[in-house]
Amino acid sequence: MPVISTPHAFNEGSLFVDLEPVFGHRLYLKCEGFNFAGSIKLKAANEMVESAERDGSLTPDSILVESSSGNLGVALSMIAASKGYRFLCVTDSRCNLSTKLLMEALGSHVHVVTDLDANGGFLGTRLEYVRALCASDDRYVWLSQYTNAGNWRAHFRTTAPEIASQFPRLDVLFVGTGTAGTLMGCARYFREWRRPVRIVAVDSMGSVAFGGTPGRRMIPGLGMSMRPPLLDESYVDEVVRVEEADTIRTCHRMARRGFLFGGSTGTVVSAATDWLSRHGTRGLTAVAIAPDLGERYLDTIYQTNWLQDLYGENLLGSAEVDNAWQEDSASRGQGNRRSP
Repeated sequence: MPVISTPHAFNEGSLFVDLEPVFGHRLYLKCEGFNFAGSIKLKAANEMVESAERDGSLTPDSILVESSSGNLGVALSMIAASKGYRFLCVTDSRCNLSTKLLMEALGSHVHVVTDLDANGGFLGTRLEYVRALCASDDRYVWLSQYTNAGNWRAHFRTTAPEIASQFPRLDVLFVGTGTAGTLMGCARYFREWRRPVRIVAVDSMGSVAFGGTPGRRMIPGLGMSMRPPLLDESYVDEVVRVEEADTIRTCHRMARRGFLFGGSTGTVVSAATDWLSRHGTRGLTAVAIAPDLGERYLDTIYQTNWLQDLYGENLLGSAEVDNAWQEDSASRGQGNRRSP
């Protein structure tokens, strides 16, 4: 039984869900939401804060500031509260209300930007605000998750070894791409591991992380309105882009089986099941990373009015989806497994 004295001292890193009964493919989902921050971002937050403490840039008089769509902001809020730092999170109007309230409950200040940047996202606007703050007062310390090597080092040290220890014969790994910290940490680890693990990066349609045309993105977590500075595509074997409608359908399909995951997880699982259905999967061992759980998305991807306003009434109510629900029910009753 673990006994801890600080909230960031606990993280469950060895829990995997077998998704074959849900999707008909041999796919294991690494669950990263079981810690007091509720997401994989706790790892990067802890690594970056401790690095800043070691190099002396973070002192008791400092004010932490970071741009975040939500999860890193919560993780930094928790760590700041535990260590006695002040923290300001700069986010945007796509941030879930529950996430914003959680940061404030932990004692952080939250600034919400509403103006779009040149690529139709909010990241550029958020970064401009952070830079202006730092220029106005040298007490502000910006960890900069987008450029901080501690972001990917955290996953090189923890996430990737946790996967390798459970799946020594791993064939393919699906990783969502936001800042690219998780992607780069895992990809670098498995490159050094000298096993032919195929690294599949997952991105949202409308994101320009890997190039392409910017578009509307309403689900926070994955995707960028600029190329991630940490990204090195030489470590990536393939990129799969996912429409938000498919993200939502995948989240609801897992929820119908009792697994409530967040939007980023829905995107990664949608990409993984699509990839596995397009490739020969017999004998393959595949793992996908689930960054968080679904409670923070109850007022968005699990809220009927929000879905209908943005994606139309038939997103989850079409005959195709109804038939899938019936087939899922039948397969559970007969003990059968099927592909989506």
